[in-house]
Amino acid sequence: KQTEGTRNYQSMLEKRWKDTADTVVIGGGCVGVSLVYHLAKAGVKDVVLLEKSELTAGSTWHAAGLTTYYHPGINMKKIHYYSIKLYEKLEKETGQAVGFHQPGSIRIASTPVRVDELKYQMTRTHWHPTPQFLIEPEKIQELFPLLNINKVLAGLYNPGDGHIDPYSLTMALAAGARMYGAEIYNPAPVTGLTPTSNGKWDVQTPQGTLRANRIVNAAGFWAREVGKLIGLEHPTIPVHHQYVVTATVPEVKALKTELPVIRDLEGSYYLRQERDGLLFGPYEKEHKMVLQDSWFRDGVPPGFGKELFESDLDRIMEHVECAMEMVPVLKNADIINIVSGPITYSPDLLPMVGPHQDVRNYWTAIGFGYGIIHAGGVGKFLSDWIVNEEPPYDLIECDPNRYSKWTNEAYVCAKARESYGFNNVVGYPKEERFAGRPTHRVSGIYHLLKPRASMGFHTGWEQPHWFYKPGDDVGYKPSFRRTNWFEPVGRECRLVMEKVGVIDLTPFGKFMVQGKDSVKLLDRLFANVVPKRGTTNISHMLTLTGKVYAEVTVTQLAEGGFLLITGSGSELHDLRWIEKEAIEGNYDVEVTNVTEDVGVLGVAGPRSRVVLQKLTDQDMSDSSFKFLHCKSIQVAGVPLRAIRISYTGELGWELYMGSKHTATVYQALMKAGQEDGIDDFGTYAMSSLRLEKGFRGWGAEMNCDTNPLEAGLDYFIKLNKPADFIGKKALQQIKAQGLKRKLAYLTMQTDEVDPEGNETIWFNNKVVGNTTSGAYSYNTQQSLAFGYLPIELCTLGQQVEVELLGKKYTATVTQEPLVLTEPTRTRLQKKSHNVDNSRKSAATLQAITSGSSFGLLKNEGCYVNSLGCAFSYLPVFGCENKGDCCSPKNSLNYDHLII
Repeated sequence: KQTEGTRNYQSMLEKRWKDTADTVVIGGGCVGVSLVYHLAKAGVKDVVLLEKSELTAGSTWHAAGLTTYYHPGINMKKIHYYSIKLYEKLEKETGQAVGFHQPGSIRIASTPVRVDELKYQMTRTHWHPTPQFLIEPEKIQELFPLLNINKVLAGLYNPGDGHIDPYSLTMALAAGARMYGAEIYNPAPVTGLTPTSNGKWDVQTPQGTLRANRIVNAAGFWAREVGKLIGLEHPTIPVHHQYVVTATVPEVKALKTELPVIRDLEGSYYLRQERDGLLFGPYEKEHKMVLQDSWFRDGVPPGFGKELFESDLDRIMEHVECAMEMVPVLKNADIINIVSGPITYSPDLLPMVGPHQDVRNYWTAIGFGYGIIHAGGVGKFLSDWIVNEEPPYDLIECDPNRYSKWTNEAYVCAKARESYGFNNVVGYPKEERFAGRPTHRVSGIYHLLKPRASMGFHTGWEQPHWFYKPGDDVGYKPSFRRTNWFEPVGRECRLVMEKVGVIDLTPFGKFMVQGKDSVKLLDRLFANVVPKRGTTNISHMLTLTGKVYAEVTVTQLAEGGFLLITGSGSELHDLRWIEKEAIEGNYDVEVTNVTEDVGVLGVAGPRSRVVLQKLTDQDMSDSSFKFLHCKSIQVAGVPLRAIRISYTGELGWELYMGSKHTATVYQALMKAGQEDGIDDFGTYAMSSLRLEKGFRGWGAEMNCDTNPLEAGLDYFIKLNKPADFIGKKALQQIKAQGLKRKLAYLTMQTDEVDPEGNETIWFNNKVVGNTTSGAYSYNTQQSLAFGYLPIELCTLGQQVEVELLGKKYTATVTQEPLVLTEPTRTRLQKKSHNVDNSRKSAATLQAITSGSSFGLLKNEGCYVNSLGCAFSYLPVFGCENKGDCCSPKNSLNYDHLII
């Protein structure tokens, strides 16, 4: 009978079968079904989902179904928020029950550090619509009367959180998808994927072949096998996750309202009500958890779909005991079920969502450790991206292109173990995790720097954050307040301001673009003009709606030959965008990724010219080697390209050489610079220095949530250039309509805590904005931050409040920059004969020539930078200060000096 039924179903499927589709989604778990639902609802025709066996097979069917507004990241909060709002109305929309319970949830803090963590998360949430509250033990007891409150210090409460039945959710989404016109075929396993010359795909199944405009891999723990069909090795791996279900607990049954979900952060488990009993699931430490690593190597066993692993209560007993102590009624509860099933993990526990680099029209929605809460939001996010041809908001932390060939089996296994074991670890700012490191992505001087550096991890690369000296408190010691790196970073900032420092910049993403259409392509991609041969500029790639997709340093090395430099975290993210435009625009160009072939050293500080001149025959003087110029030179006998630019804002060069020569050049620099006080500096110092100079950072001040005009990037956006660059029309409209918010430069005095970015900004007890990045300014002895504010609050001198660890600190909108860049100081010095001999001019000349003190001067009762308000780094903030220091008669027009 089963065979006959299967034959009948296959016959029905063949009758419905379509030969073509706009989008084919592979995988019928809650994520894949959510995507076809959203695509069909958005009006996309010919959407097809292929499921190898039955919907929910894999991880969806056995999931615990937790839903929460909370996420420690910023962008993922939007995913969670949308999912919950969708699930609240899905039953009414589709007529299918979803079993959605919303009793709320509480994260339990039982140590002072955990209380700090909750306060840290509160300031990162106030500027989002997410409902979230910091509550006292008494309120926690009221909400969860069965809790042992003795060790509880505080809780993070999210009303609206809860749990949903994963099977019912998926079936409701499927009903909605069909209602809006999507087709769902099962059983329809994908047996082959063949790309066509025009970017489409032939998708082979036993029922026939589908020609699709694009395919989306949403195959859960089969994702690697789908990827292998086209030669990709996706870094996903199944882990064994267990949860325990009890029989009826009398004390639970007697309650009149459902208990909120609790997450005991120190005990590392979640617990919720399941009918009249309880369900709790722990996350074991990395040395105890179990990976299904054989699936990584050999694939999922044929026929596995709705099976489970053998449970192991002993493995989680430590957490069971913690749960019994926190919820004493568990001690007498009978266990009726232990579910142990496969959950897919990525190395960093975030999913891989979006189009894949180097494979046209291949998208992924894979690696979901928390697929139920992510399904709704990710389905909407991807649908919007596919329909509108750009991401609806910034979600680069989930970009599938953050991984590449460096994610081998050893790395994936080590990181998955670590990520699982760290599920409830304290989430400090500037967090580092060390499993699986280093990968093969190390620079030529890594082994020279490692013994004395605190290393950070950037897309597979090791890069120094800061350096140790004898007597320093060494090692990784995270904190929510200033910690062991604070003084050493100040030392490195002084080094760059007063002497000369060297930084390893090898992790930069580096691309070569050449060919007869290279200028035409870059003119289309970038909002800035294409730099002339031998020169460099900062350029931005925009989306169709005028958002900042990327910031790139562009250098024309030879006629039609360009070097493009981007940040390490956006290497393949940016490369994919460039390649897509090159192919779709039919440009005759060759784009080559040379990231791992080229080493980069940054040399910065007032003595950098002196040191380099000792090692090269090239005249390094200002007249011979101008700012933003590039030359082919030899340093210590090594041929390289030198670009006069530095993200520190000080006199400096970036040196690009074959990676095998990096150590030779580094050692020569350190030897030649001994009498000049040369030393190393890291990325923490560079971050502080760039903020003092008012330099923006991609991913912080600008991203796919912001347009360049509100980010203060006007100087780099050439709306009058002839080329129709991507986003030009949208920007013209934005400019005509006027801005509603702008990026403000904020200074503040704090106590042992500094802004990091993404903190809430308050005015008159109302949330008005958020910071984007922040640091301590060692040169001006105060905290700095960039932040977005309503246009009416961007007046110089305006005071707002920035929330840090539950305390609000007064912040002042200040003229930027606090410290003038070296090229500006040099140019002003050359033109100083044009400045009259006023009291202000004397102070100006003193500041220019001293070269070491660029603090704030108090002039006529208003704080300005040492050259007055007229000398702004970027013109977006006009001088609105009414003091004499800013009056036209005392201010020279140096707009032409702006960098």
